[in-house]
Amino acid sequence: MPPFRHVLPLVAFLAGVVHTGVAQTPWSHGPLRATADGRLFEHADGTPFFWLADTAWLITQKLNREEVKTYFEDRRAKGFNVVQCCVVQFPHDKSFNGSPALVGNDISRLNLTPGSDPADPTQYDYWDHVDFVIATAASHGLYVAMAPVWSHMVRRTPLTADKVAVYVDQLAARYRDRPNVVWINGGSARGHENTDVWQVIGQTLKRRAPAQLVTFHTFGRTQSSTWFQDAPWLDFNLFTSGHRRYDQDVDGKRYGEDNWRYVLDDLAQTPRKPTLDGEPAYENTPQGLHDPSQPYWTAADARRSAWWSVFAGAAGHTFGENSVRQVYLPTDTKPASGAKGYFLERLDSEGARQMQHLKHFILARPFHGRVNAQSLAAGDEGERYERILVTRGERWIAAYTYTGRDFTLMLDGAAGPRLAASWFNPRTGETQAAGTAPGAGAATFHPPGEPAPGHDWVLLLAGDPAPGR
Repeated sequence: MPPFRHVLPLVAFLAGVVHTGVAQTPWSHGPLRATADGRLFEHADGTPFFWLADTAWLITQKLNREEVKTYFEDRRAKGFNVVQCCVVQFPHDKSFNGSPALVGNDISRLNLTPGSDPADPTQYDYWDHVDFVIATAASHGLYVAMAPVWSHMVRRTPLTADKVAVYVDQLAARYRDRPNVVWINGGSARGHENTDVWQVIGQTLKRRAPAQLVTFHTFGRTQSSTWFQDAPWLDFNLFTSGHRRYDQDVDGKRYGEDNWRYVLDDLAQTPRKPTLDGEPAYENTPQGLHDPSQPYWTAADARRSAWWSVFAGAAGHTFGENSVRQVYLPTDTKPASGAKGYFLERLDSEGARQMQHLKHFILARPFHGRVNAQSLAAGDEGERYERILVTRGERWIAAYTYTGRDFTLMLDGAAGPRLAASWFNPRTGETQAAGTAPGAGAATFHPPGEPAPGHDWVLLLAGDPAPGR
């Protein structure tokens, strides 16, 4: 049976029912790759790509077709360009219409049903539905970052490397020509456990689908660079800063909420590869993840994780909302991690609306060559929530403060002799002019309003264009 038996009928079907107004897809600029300095993403023609992902791990198992279309339309409208999901979480996984993913729960045997009509929800199989999810994402201009399996499936089944290799070979062959697919190896995994499985997954994906990026999703407070920095299949790093607050962090590197520290760690590795936070604290999730009696992470916390990591040098960021990430539906008997709203209700969360402001801010100015510029922070860089993170690009500097406190920068030759200053509001995406600043010496800046956690601001300093530009 050819691996792409339903692709053409499905595309034709989608052409008749999905209309999004997306004039040009991102991959029209070519496949994704790392920039020459190993820090950021770009397309093959040099067009910048800023990774802004949402998390909906179980969309292939739990959503029907109308819900899939609703979800991708909403995420496109909110500025997301990637969705992270898991293709098969457990051997007994089924799609919403009851079609099993595997034959006899055997990972090496995909449950393919020759002759079924992918346009008829009473006939199509699990893999027809995965096809539909990927094609619908593509019709909305979105990438799908897919984990072939999840770590607990590898640990508990257990799965051998040989069996997993057969499964991943089929998966990669089926989707290697989809321009909007990125692969996530691992799945909340510790790379020193089941290492042979993770290596064979990465190697198989890269051999069978060489044009598609591959990364590794780690357990909380760990990073893929710890185990796989030298692996040829690892195109970029993910780290999981996780869901614990400072006083709850008792293992890993104990960075607590300081997710920016992982970025600096990763970018100091050789060879340098882009990195980003693949699972920060999810909005509307209990602090520590499992105990609903704890305070819940808020939109402000989600913003802090995003702006901190990107200003430390990350190539993008992944967002998550508790009910959306687990695809919590009214038909579910019990929510995970104290979720308090259903999937569709939570799509319009405050944090989800605000993430696009970060992407727009980064892409609105010269992109290539952007780096962390912590050396420009003069005096007190701040600890924990008071931390100031500084980034810079060609003739521009930006500094993020989560609490809106005063801070000082040393500006000698940083972006030009005269700098236009403005304050960018990460909550609204609005900008207000703030006069000018000299391009030399130390300057202290006073964000609008009174300092308080979540009263975050971004200072933007823009130099005059270089001669001839």
